Amino acid sequence: LNNSKEMKNILFLSLFFWFYMLNAQEKSPNIVWIVCEDISPFIGAYGDSIVSTPNIDRLASEGVKYTRVFTVAGVCAPSRSSIITGMYPTSIGTQHMRTTAGDPKYMGEGVPNYSAVIPAEVKAFPEFLRKAGYYTSNNEKEDYQFDAPVTVWDESSAAASYTNRPENAPFFSVYNLFVTHESQMFVPPDTLLVDPADVRVPAFYEDAPITRRNIAHLLTNIQIMDEQVGEIISHLKKEGLYEDSYIFFYSDHGGNLPWMKREILERGTHIPFVVKHPQGKYAGTTVSDLISSVDFAPTVLSIAGVELPSYFQGKAFLGEQSEKEKRSYIFAARDRMDELYDRVRAVRDTQFRYIYNYMPEKSRYQDLSYRKNMPLMKELLFLNETDQLDPPAAEWFKSPKPVEELYDVENDREELKNLVMDPQYKNKLKELRQALQNWIKEVGDMSEIPEKEMVLDLWWNGQGKAPTTDKAEVIETPGGYILQCATEGASIGYIILQDGQDLKGSEKKVHTWDGRRYFTDIQSKPIKVEPVWQVYDDEVISLKKGEKLVVNAMRIGYQASLIEFNK
Repeated sequence: LNNSKEMKNILFLSLFFWFYMLNAQEKSPNIVWIVCEDISPFIGAYGDSIVSTPNIDRLASEGVKYTRVFTVAGVCAPSRSSIITGMYPTSIGTQHMRTTAGDPKYMGEGVPNYSAVIPAEVKAFPEFLRKAGYYTSNNEKEDYQFDAPVTVWDESSAAASYTNRPENAPFFSVYNLFVTHESQMFVPPDTLLVDPADVRVPAFYEDAPITRRNIAHLLTNIQIMDEQVGEIISHLKKEGLYEDSYIFFYSDHGGNLPWMKREILERGTHIPFVVKHPQGKYAGTTVSDLISSVDFAPTVLSIAGVELPSYFQGKAFLGEQSEKEKRSYIFAARDRMDELYDRVRAVRDTQFRYIYNYMPEKSRYQDLSYRKNMPLMKELLFLNETDQLDPPAAEWFKSPKPVEELYDVENDREELKNLVMDPQYKNKLKELRQALQNWIKEVGDMSEIPEKEMVLDLWWNGQGKAPTTDKAEVIETPGGYILQCATEGASIGYIILQDGQDLKGSEKKVHTWDGRRYFTDIQSKPIKVEPVWQVYDDEVISLKKGEKLVVNAMRIGYQASLIEFNK
């Protein structure tokens, strides 16, 4: 009898254990992105001995450090469009910087402000997470080259945070840290945390006091950003979420100084990238695989257990749907930067970068009004105009530039020695030239069409403005209501409002991240929180008497349409 009871107890405990393990395995992991702006791997964990980044260094020691991660562009908006869609900007028409500048002086001649009309099937990937039950928050920058439908984020604002999610809901939360952005270099800081005498001056700059001060300023901002990273991590730990979450840290593209940002060289596209896995799995390891920013979207969906859409051009590198075959190449593009056009394409393998210049008659330097706000840019222009720039700094301003460039990046990190004419590298030149041509043939290149024609004729059909998404239909069925939209690729969001409610929201006490320094609990001053749009996913909607159904339908690049339906 005792043996029988013991066997039953053992059986019960075994079943309980396996049930627990099954639930643990099926639980969707939380995913946090900490995204800084405009830095190359100027991080202690990557060997920079001047800058102090203890929080990021600790995250790298508790996670996986990736050493060959690259963005598809050297500037934010095209790069961010690839991150949010899993598509190359040149293939979907988001390659020009930027499409919604507001001020016409930052647009191409005759080109209106526009939200890119990307292919109908392409979505911003957090929409797929929401359909799978995730709470998605973005704090706070978007800059995707298109206006995001209401279905992408549960919240996207300065107050956005995973802390506002429903109880026990898995979350995907993005925190964008602005302090390292190029614009933060325009005015000298009150205090430098890095001694200008200690910094390393790249060979493509003049070693002058103003150069050293600007580099020290950049590194100072990185140290401030590191403190912000530490505060986010500290709050995750306080909430008991750190151990069980994936935490990504990366930059949206490379360095913010002149002849860094906007370039598709190493210094414009190579970024720091760290992933901390749940329970410290793989802690302290390093991965040298080639990875592109176009791979981020499929990787997050793979981690979350969400089926990858077939249109993705990126490859998942983590999770059950990760690609077994590693990348042989990564690709990048440069097109209009603010008011000036250039067209450059690049391919990089593990050692070499090949660049093709479609407009060799133009210099590498673009005389952009925005960038002239930076002290170092003003100094470089003065030295160039007075013939005081020595090579290789002077090369930036020379025209024409070569049609083709080839660099041994592993041995020439600053990419100053063009190997195109060296017969020793003719086979590598031929290989990478063909790889670039194959990529363009595979994914397409929207810059074969003038931007003005792409927008006004191809996307807007000569109407002078973006098309409007068809209004959604509310169809009554025996079990409730279903929604449909005739516009191909439209995302449908809806809200059920109670009697007396409206879309303006109401005041609530919520957790928030203020976008600069710290988490805080809003106690004495509630903030206005808008109702959350639900993602429609073919479900049947039930309405009670007095409730109002508000439906927003939008294809990306089109104007949204809104309807209200009362039972």
